[in-house]
Amino acid sequence: MLLSLLASNGWSLDNLALCYADMLWTVILLNTYLTRHSLISLQDDDKEFKINWRRVATTSLFGFGFVGPVGHFWYEGLDRFIRLRLQLRPNSFRFVTTKVAVDGMLFGPLDLLIFFTYMGFSTGKSAAQVKEDVKRDFLPALVLEGGVWPMVQVVNFRYVPVRYQLLYVNFFCLLDSCFLSWIDQQEDAPWKQWFKSFSPLKEQEGQGG
Repeated sequence: MLLSLLASNGWSLDNLALCYADMLWTVILLNTYLTRHSLISLQDDDKEFKINWRRVATTSLFGFGFVGPVGHFWYEGLDRFIRLRLQLRPNSFRFVTTKVAVDGMLFGPLDLLIFFTYMGFSTGKSAAQVKEDVKRDFLPALVLEGGVWPMVQVVNFRYVPVRYQLLYVNFFCLLDSCFLSWIDQQEDAPWKQWFKSFSPLKEQEGQGG
């Protein structure tokens, strides 16, 4: 019944299978990273090794519920929009650079915002704490990732077929998860303060009476 409904709305079995594969591969990569991260943390604290299954499940849900399905349809929709609406020739210079620009300006910031917000709430933090964490970590992560992801996506959009683009990106998402975890663990490190000078929200709350 469900398959018939989806098929009637333009969802082929191939698309459903690829979407499921994207979500599954995302979960596997995130679980691999998270299990490694839990092991390292416990060893550093001289504690008995024990996998934090709650943390594994939390991050897996992010991959399964957001990165997998949203990423799958984002790449297909982005390709369709640029080919049909903007009428750019596939694999041309303008086609690839437009894809990279739109992906970097829309999906990249959205993914970071949702990731930091979701992980904050999942660890039991209040809305105020999550807001402060996002203000502290979002801009540094966005700027530093901005020097890497465009190069990754140039190769992705130029050489990888659309149906496999999320699978390609998921390998780098594993590395990115390690990086974002490191950003979060740095908390209020001095190097993060430099980014605050670029924030339009810089301490305005305390000055506006």
